[in-house]
Amino acid sequence: MRLFDVYPLFDINIVKGKACHVWDDKGQEYLDLYGGHAVISIGHSHPHYVEMISKQVAMLGFYSNSVINKLQQEVADRLGAMCGYDDYQLFLINSGAEANENALKLASFYNGRTRIVSFGKAFHGRTSLAVEVTDNPKIIAPVNANQHVTYLPLNDTEAMKAELAKGDVCAVIIEGIQGIGGIRIPDTDFMKALRQACDANNTVLILDEIQSGYGRSGKFFAHQYSGIRPDIITVAKGIGNGFPMGGVLISPKFKPVYGQLGTTFGGNHLACAAAIAVLDVIKEEKLIENAAKVGTHLLEELKCFKGIKEVRGCGLMIGLEFEEPVKELRTKLLFEQKVFTGVSGTNVIRLLPPLCLSILQADEFLTRLQNAMRTIG
Repeated sequence: MRLFDVYPLFDINIVKGKACHVWDDKGQEYLDLYGGHAVISIGHSHPHYVEMISKQVAMLGFYSNSVINKLQQEVADRLGAMCGYDDYQLFLINSGAEANENALKLASFYNGRTRIVSFGKAFHGRTSLAVEVTDNPKIIAPVNANQHVTYLPLNDTEAMKAELAKGDVCAVIIEGIQGIGGIRIPDTDFMKALRQACDANNTVLILDEIQSGYGRSGKFFAHQYSGIRPDIITVAKGIGNGFPMGGVLISPKFKPVYGQLGTTFGGNHLACAAAIAVLDVIKEEKLIENAAKVGTHLLEELKCFKGIKEVRGCGLMIGLEFEEPVKELRTKLLFEQKVFTGVSGTNVIRLLPPLCLSILQADEFLTRLQNAMRTIG
């Protein structure tokens, strides 16, 4: 049997990782400024993480959600205290797409509506509703194109207010920082106005913090820079440092009903052990503060680079926009300078390193980026 060929692959086989570095099967070391799509939050193969998962799988890796699993409550208690939402409820699943899928279902259960507002260049996942609210027609299959969604320009307050004033919008879903959309940050004034408009029209506000959450922005959630509180927050990626996991943080105004939501694998014992380990390390090693400090350093230095059209971002979620396509630059960074980075569209390099990235490693990246840029053009 062959693999279903949907991923364009670099000819590199990564077999080992440690903190902010990975190694291929030939022993070549790479600096990881991408964290496997922002998944690696506390660093590759962190000793505490490895120990927690190893101990748990030796006792019990999985049992069903029909019995008590005290690790789930521990995750909820620890996460609530750390992120400032200890009065919210937590539903655990396996991925970011599932988190958004369940968030949108909850919103529709709540107010009985079916229309959703999303934003230009948004990405929310590849399952049924999640892909429908993603602004990319190429990945929306005909069966998913059900006319539930109205896309609006990001940060257009008047357009947003006019749409919500129609009184039939079930939910607004917005990323804390747009990732695949090119590291675009919602304005604080826009976010405040959005919160007010949702309140005025009984519309549920969903904050997708799947990529921008878990400390990546320099706060636990990127939306916390604007001082608002959404009705539902979705998380994944960094929550398990590579172990598949997702979560939905749900306002007290939503009342759970038996059978309303469900999952086979979500919140299993092994996933919870991974999530607890991540919270331990984030707290003990002050990784949110580190993301803010190192991210500020990178942003300041990158803005001095000639040849970069615009530098955007917050914490360790950074986009570098160029006048020309970045394919050649990214290739040189990877194969000549031995640095993993990501992209957004054709002209943006994305940086999403582990939150343990040091100033020294950031400076090493800056040197390698400079070297790669010198060899182009």
